[in-house]
Amino acid sequence: MAGSDLKSKRLAGTGSAAVGPARIRQLQVKTTTGSPRLVITDGDGGSIAIDVDLNASDTHSVNIPDEGLRVSDIYVSVFTACTSVTVFYS
Repeated sequence: MAGSDLKSKRLAGTGSAAVGPARIRQLQVKTTTGSPRLVITDGDGGSIAIDVDLNASDTHSVNIPDEGLRVSDIYVSVFTACTSVTVFYS
């Protein structure tokens, strides 16, 4: 789509994506063995925006409906048994 403002950022651990205010549209998560869990908060120490438990040893696509989830910054606070997460945002 011409003029799309969709961007992506790949993270391999906890911490800030350092993108500033954003609307999270989709997540691609690669998991390992164990009990994979991913938590994204509204900035460092903010309220929980996304908290998902995932199947082990798989690749997951987490779609966010409608306008996405608005956060002041994309901050991964829990990254258990995951290899990477790619966040698609605008």
